[in-house]
Amino acid sequence: MNDDAADIHRATLARRPAARTCLFVLAMLAGALIGVTVARSVTPHSAIARAWRPIPAQLVPPGGSAPASFADVVAVVRPAVIGVQTKMVDSSEQRAFASPKRGGRSLRAPGEPTLSPRQRPGRLVTTQGSGFFISADGYAVTNNHVVDGGSTVHVETDDRRTYVARVIGADPTTDLALIKVDGRNDFAYVMLAEAAPRVGDWVLAVGNPFGLGGTVTAGIVSARERDIGADSSDRLLQIDAPINKGDSGGPSFGLDGKVIGVNTMIFSPSGGSIGIAFAIPAETVKAVIPQLKDKGSVTRGWLGAQAQPVTPEIAESLGLKEARGALVAEPEPDSPATEAGIAPGDVIASLDGKPVNDARDLSRTVAATAPGTVLRLGVLRHGQPTNLTVTFGQLPTKGQATASAGSPPGDPETNGRGSAQTDPAASPSRDLGLRVASAQSIPGIAENGVVVTSVEPEGAAAEQGVEIGDVIVEANGRAVKTPSELQAGVSEAQHNGRRSVLLRLKSGDTMRFVAIPAQ
Repeated sequence: MNDDAADIHRATLARRPAARTCLFVLAMLAGALIGVTVARSVTPHSAIARAWRPIPAQLVPPGGSAPASFADVVAVVRPAVIGVQTKMVDSSEQRAFASPKRGGRSLRAPGEPTLSPRQRPGRLVTTQGSGFFISADGYAVTNNHVVDGGSTVHVETDDRRTYVARVIGADPTTDLALIKVDGRNDFAYVMLAEAAPRVGDWVLAVGNPFGLGGTVTAGIVSARERDIGADSSDRLLQIDAPINKGDSGGPSFGLDGKVIGVNTMIFSPSGGSIGIAFAIPAETVKAVIPQLKDKGSVTRGWLGAQAQPVTPEIAESLGLKEARGALVAEPEPDSPATEAGIAPGDVIASLDGKPVNDARDLSRTVAATAPGTVLRLGVLRHGQPTNLTVTFGQLPTKGQATASAGSPPGDPETNGRGSAQTDPAASPSRDLGLRVASAQSIPGIAENGVVVTSVEPEGAAAEQGVEIGDVIVEANGRAVKTPSELQAGVSEAQHNGRRSVLLRLKSGDTMRFVAIPAQ
């Protein structure tokens, strides 16, 4: 009996429990100690693991609330994680790492260079990122923004060896890239998880922050299926394992040593880690990487319609029983949606007989559908169900997409395009909290609709995101060209007992619906 067990034994005798109870407690303690020891002893501790092998399952002691240690997992997976360096010619006046804005939030991709104001366009810069091998022959995954625009790619393995890699393919939509190191067939590699993690599961992030290499941080899965409004992807995992500049493209592991996500972006007003990071889920990686390996790009289905969620307010204004489906704001010209007869205001409720929950659900399903596939769309039009047949096209790349000929409208009261003549008697400011003018009365705005000339800060329209310069083209399903026609649409909705009036409006190049209370 060791000292710890002897102490426990003496303390137990001091309390004089029944002899049978003492023996049971001692047996349980011995079993727990043996279980932990055996679990650790079966894990190899070689400096470099040449192939993936499973992690011992007994990482959490029986009845425990935290792992005894993460060291067993790290010893196996870290040799497969690499640092990725990309040299590129900077073309901007001052290039910081990518920081798309969404609702006042700063979302930074922790992998691109930060230049001082003295660095001029044309200067050769080096990005620091991360990645990980997925096969022994040198295929590795990283972020697209880590290698995008790079003339050369170098990787550094955990044993500090450097190799030249070539880019096999990249996908800007998901921010994933596949690279290849040639010449070896014995690289350590890791596998992708078969199942999505649960919120609250432990997660280990391994990467190359600030070029340090081989850095491990720990946290939990904070949320799933995050849509942050950036170009990378929706359905992201949110984790609180600290992620910093240079960690982009690195893996996040579960306790079984399998990759649950690829770290891609952080929430950070300052550029440093504040415990909110986002990772591309393994499910997405498994769908994208085989296509990158086969043909260097990803083929996606295309419907060609701007769609948005059906909120409870929109559902009420349309007379729908439930807030479900994808509301079509605008089918694109010469698109599969237009050819199928999809119209603005249609609610796509099902696709090939399967329910469509919301616009994101529709987008994911369409993207996963092979171009040329013919499917049946279940549509609610003016509240009545109808079926349409659509033949999906291939999603154009960003370079193939054509920009709209129009430019975003400005403030007609201050942009010098002419005076905005409003009709105070007909203006629906009393009901909607805004004032409008006929779009035709202001040169360069639009041919149809009414343009918003002012918005009450505390009014109903402001709460729904309506801004000065937006052009309202429909109210309650009817086209409007004058303030009086807009007011008529509001009055009709009120007469029909609707709590909200559904407006279709154009904001810049985007068409959308908003439901504004009109009672």
